[in-house]
Formats: sequence, structure tokens, C-alpha cells
Amino acid sequence: MKWLFVLLLSICGVSVSHAIDPIEMSDPVLQERYRNLSHELRCMQCQNQSIADSPVGLAGDLRREVRQLLEQGKTDQEIRQHMRDRYGDFILFRPEFSPRNAWLWITPVLLLLIGIGVALRIIRQRVSLAPTDHSNPDDVGHDQAGHR
Repeated sequence: MKWLFVLLLSICGVSVSHAIDPIEMSDPVLQERYRNLSHELRCMQCQNQSIADSPVGLAGDLRREVRQLLEQGKTDQEIRQHMRDRYGDFILFRPEFSPRNAWLWITPVLLLLIGIGVALRIIRQRVSLAPTDHSNPDDVGHDQAGHR
């Protein structure tokens, strides 16, 4: 039973180690830029993970490409643009506003305004339907003399 536990731990450890990029860059500034960029770019295979967190081979290739572009002296914006040109806007976790993706930015605001409008309409309807009789609810079922 112990060997099965050890085997499972070693398998889990191997899969986790692939998600971590063990190569450190010599310049700490470049290393920080590399870390930031690798967390901003989406793995095209996993689609819900950044390339920094993804264990798949494609993410490793993208990490190497980002590292090479940094070493070539490219700016962060040039690297993002390079990745967008190659893979499309989907690779960015935070896509930039453009006419092509304007609906991504406008739709949440539009839905919020519609929701507020519907809520206000419902509130107004309920207020107008509210009873105008302000009699004491304890008096229900009693006549004026207080008898039932």
C-alpha cells in the first residue's frame, strides 16, 4: 500500500513540476517582466490557465518564446502584439479595446443598465399596487364597537 501512495505522489509531483518554469533569467528586471507577461498570456490549449500555470507543451513553447523576445530587447507591448498577431486577441487575458471586440466591453454595461431598468419598473409597479388603506391590521374582523 505504501508503494502505491509513493507512486501517486511521484506522478502528481511530476505533473506539477511541468507547470513551473525552472529557468531563471540573469537580469532580475527581465525576470519580473517575464513573470508578468507569462501570467497575462492565456494557454491556447488549456484556455483557462496562463502559460505560467499550464503544464502542456504548447505553454512551454510560448514561455520560451516570451523569454527569447525579452532577451532580444522587445518591450512588453511588442511581445503582447507579437502574440496577438500570431494567436489572436484570445491569447490575452485582458484584451485591449478595439472595434472588433467592442461588444466584450459594452455588453456587461448594457446588461447592467437593462437589469437596473427592469428592477426600477418592478419596484414602481409594486409601489403603485400597494394598498392605500392604512387601517390597523389588528382590527380585521371586528366591527366598530370592537365585537366580532
